[in-house]
Amino acid sequence: MAALYNMSVPIYLRALNNQKAILQKAEKHCEENNISKETMLSAQIHDDMKPLTFQVQSASNGSKLSLVRVCGVENEPWDDNETTFEQLIARVDKTIAFIEKVGQDKFEGKSEAEVVLKLGSAEYKFTGLSFLQTFSIPNFFFHHTMTYAILRKEGVPVGKWDYLGKA
Repeated sequence: MAALYNMSVPIYLRALNNQKAILQKAEKHCEENNISKETMLSAQIHDDMKPLTFQVQSASNGSKLSLVRVCGVENEPWDDNETTFEQLIARVDKTIAFIEKVGQDKFEGKSEAEVVLKLGSAEYKFTGLSFLQTFSIPNFFFHHTMTYAILRKEGVPVGKWDYLGKA
C-alpha cells in the first residue's frame, strides 16, 4: 500500500508544484520582456509536437487519471480549455488538490489489481504497480519535461533546480 502511494503521490505533488513555479516564472518573464503570452503559450519544441498548454494539461490529466485508474477514486472530468497562464496555474492547483485528497488507504490491495487502459481501439492491461512504473509516471514526466523544455527554448530563465525544486 505505502509503496504505490510513495512512488506516485509525493512525486506528482513535487513535480506539479515545480511546474507551477516555472509557469509563474514564464509569465513574469513575458511581462518583464514584453513577450506575447499567447506566443509563449502556443510555443512548441517542434512542428509535429503539441504546444505548451497541451503539455501542462497532459501532465495534469496523466497524474490525476493514474490515481483514478489505480485506486478507483472518482474522476473529476475537466475540459482542456486553458488559454492563459492564470488558467494553467489554476489547473495545476486543481490537480494538486485532487491528488492531495487521495489517501494511502486507497492504494490498499492495488499493486496487483488489473488496470485497463484504452487508447482509441487499443487496450492495454497492467497491474497497478506496472501501470505506474511503465506507463503513468513516465508519461507524466514526458509532458512535465516538455513544459520545461518549451519554456527553456523560448528563453525563460529556468534551470535544473527550477525543474527539480528545492531539496
